[in-house]
Amino acid sequence: MNGLISNEQRRIDASGRPARPRRSIRRGGDLGWVLPALVLLAGPTAAQQVADGGFDPPMDDPTFAAGAGPVVGIDAAHVNFHTMEGRYQTFARLLAKDGYQLRSSAAPFTATHLATMDVLVIANAMHPQSAARFAPLPNLSAFTDEEIGVVERWVADGGSLMLIADHMPIAGHAEALAGAFGVRFQNGFVFDSDGGGRITFRTSDGTLGQSRVVRGDGPSEGVDSVTTFTGQGFRIDPHVDAEPLLIIPEPYTLYLPSVAWEFSESTPRVPAAYLLQGALLRHGRGRVAVFGEAAMFSAQLAGPQRRPMGMNHPAAAQNHRFALNVLRWLSDGGR
Repeated sequence: MNGLISNEQRRIDASGRPARPRRSIRRGGDLGWVLPALVLLAGPTAAQQVADGGFDPPMDDPTFAAGAGPVVGIDAAHVNFHTMEGRYQTFARLLAKDGYQLRSSAAPFTATHLATMDVLVIANAMHPQSAARFAPLPNLSAFTDEEIGVVERWVADGGSLMLIADHMPIAGHAEALAGAFGVRFQNGFVFDSDGGGRITFRTSDGTLGQSRVVRGDGPSEGVDSVTTFTGQGFRIDPHVDAEPLLIIPEPYTLYLPSVAWEFSESTPRVPAAYLLQGALLRHGRGRVAVFGEAAMFSAQLAGPQRRPMGMNHPAAAQNHRFALNVLRWLSDGGR
């Protein structure tokens, strides 16, 4: 287990009421450690994150003729925090500009429904317990056992899945589906030593893994940096055919509270270095791209100051290119 704690383990180990939230945490008795405004996302309310409708991602050379590409279904049937009509509208617009056919997938997962699409995107699905406010542990599965089995078989038979699950409780809500592919979500928050959640992964330091998704299919399609905005970390079972993409560096730490955004000196924590926030998997005849942070594929405005978060952030100038390369790998649409 590498010292990491699963959602199920914490259901068993937790006792009593969770500690009340504190503004600061002291680590090792030396540095005062403060979460700055809880990293822009100090709570689950929808009003704190809105789509940046004014951001238009660039598109120089579409892969497919307009509306002639593979069908991409974006899940909207599982209390999703990100949908194509909402906070993932820029993501959907980007894919449409590349020629993909976009569908809002508002039906439960069945073999008949999945047969209508080439790529399924699940972004921050939640159980109804978190519909109004992020739920404390235990975080229940967003998907039924039947749905998980259907999705696993669909991928094994040649389907392509993009599974995105953010920090607690969303990682917990998607834990069972990820486990069907040998991916072990860690239902917590990844912060650096100053309490920030933003990570820039770079080819120059090895945190952005080399793959077709990073190199692209030509000089203009490669990326050398990708930025994420507070998420979880995950690991992959040894037997899984996987390529690491986003490798969390030192000195990031994984915090594992019992209630989202409530931290105290007793909050369990483990080193996050070498956990992943992105990976590519082959499963049977199909493909899976897994990510532990969702804002990276969005363009949002966060908090009362409406700060950019996602592809519209100055540090994330290559995120849109990375998103296109991921979808081209999933659909095998690269040239």
